[in-house]
Amino acid sequence: MLELSARDRRRRVTNVIAIGALCVLGFLAITPLFFIFSYLILRGWGGLSLDFFLEIPKPVGEEGGGMANAISGSLVLLSLTAAFGVPIGMLCGIALSELKNSFTARVLRVAVDLLTSVPSIVIGLFAYAVIVVPMKGYSAWAGGFALSIVTVPIVARSTEEILKLVPRTVHEAGLALGIPRYKVLLRLILPGVRSGILTGVLLAMARVSGETAPLLFTAFSNSFGFRGLSSPTASLPVQIYTYATSHDETWRQLAWTGALVLVFVVFCLNLLTRFLVRKS
Repeated sequence: MLELSARDRRRRVTNVIAIGALCVLGFLAITPLFFIFSYLILRGWGGLSLDFFLEIPKPVGEEGGGMANAISGSLVLLSLTAAFGVPIGMLCGIALSELKNSFTARVLRVAVDLLTSVPSIVIGLFAYAVIVVPMKGYSAWAGGFALSIVTVPIVARSTEEILKLVPRTVHEAGLALGIPRYKVLLRLILPGVRSGILTGVLLAMARVSGETAPLLFTAFSNSFGFRGLSSPTASLPVQIYTYATSHDETWRQLAWTGALVLVFVVFCLNLLTRFLVRKS
């Protein structure tokens, strides 16, 4: 058996130390997540029941009640967000990918980057001024509009990066066959990267599902369930904030349970995103 040289031994020792350091850093990175999940399960598990998903909130001082209004409201707001923000974000991403280094693409890229860095509370104020004030009331329309603005840059960037992975030869082959450029994009390119685009959409939905600040200025809340797109609409983040700051113990318990459900939904969306990324 050959004896290792001093140089090889140093390399092995360095390799072991590096791997050990990475493991320690990885453990430190997931430790906060572990404690957050553990604490939410500890505080929120006791409030999980069928009533939590089916009943609307009860007045302060009464036992029971649930967050059916907030759950249905969040679904409505996320549906509006997907209807408004996802198509616009995809179109922006396609334009950034197809136009590449043109003047239009450079301007659009700067706009997307600036929109990404805008705080969500500022977007909420903008939606308040543009929709809530003219309509003279809070509404699901305003909430969906605000969340759509948050969604657009995320979907645009993810779509652009996915389209960059498509070999240029695919474009050239389609054009060489006499296929119009838009048909090459719609029938060859986009069907091949639909899993990657869906991944970006899910990431955007996971990102906005926990937003609170924009909804305080737009959709606000109600305690009676969904009453229409032009009426104030409850959502899980706003409901959790309202209940967590209450002095009623029942409401505070519902806040912890709502937080557990919200984190679980976001966690599932991220798992689904990872699955789609690995599949694609």
